[in-house]
Amino acid sequence: MAVYALGDRVPEIHPDAYIHPDATLIGSVVIGAGSSVWAQAVIRADDNFIRIGRGSSIQDGAVLHCTEVHETTVGDYVTIGHLAHLEGCQVLDRSLIGTGSIVLHDAVIGPEALVGAAALVPAAMVVPTLAMALGVPARIRENALQKGANDLNFESYMRRAKHYPEQLRRID
Repeated sequence: MAVYALGDRVPEIHPDAYIHPDATLIGSVVIGAGSSVWAQAVIRADDNFIRIGRGSSIQDGAVLHCTEVHETTVGDYVTIGHLAHLEGCQVLDRSLIGTGSIVLHDAVIGPEALVGAAALVPAAMVVPTLAMALGVPARIRENALQKGANDLNFESYMRRAKHYPEQLRRID
C-alpha cells in the first residue's frame, strides 16, 4: 500500500482495518476499525481531514478528497462503490454510494440512504434517511428503502477484509 505523510499530515489507520497493497492514502486520513480500502482507491486529504468510521468499505478505484473548507466524512458501515468520487461531503452510517457516482461539497447522505450508480449529488443536497438519490443531477425518492437494506453490502466487504491479508499474494 502507498501511505504518505504530507508535511505534518499523517494517516491514522486502525490496526483492524484492511488497506489493499495498491490503494493510496495521503495526509490527514483516519480509517476506523474493520474498514477496508481496496485496489486503486485514492484517499487524499491534503487540505483537511477525511474520516472513515468502522466497518466501511472504500471499493476499487474510488476517489475521496476534501477541500480547505470541507472535510469528507464517511460514517460506520458505509459502502462506497467502485469508481465513486466523494469530495467535501458527509456520508452517514449504513449508507451506500453506488458505482461511479459523485457526491460533492456540503452534501449530506443520510443514514441508510442510497446514491444510485452514476448519480450526481450536487453541492449542499441532503439525501434523507432511507431515501434514494438517482440520476444526474440526483433526484430524491424518499422512503424508498427499508431499514437494513444496505447491510449485505458492508457485511460482504467486512468478510473479504478478514481473509485478504492472509490469502492475497502477488504471483508475477
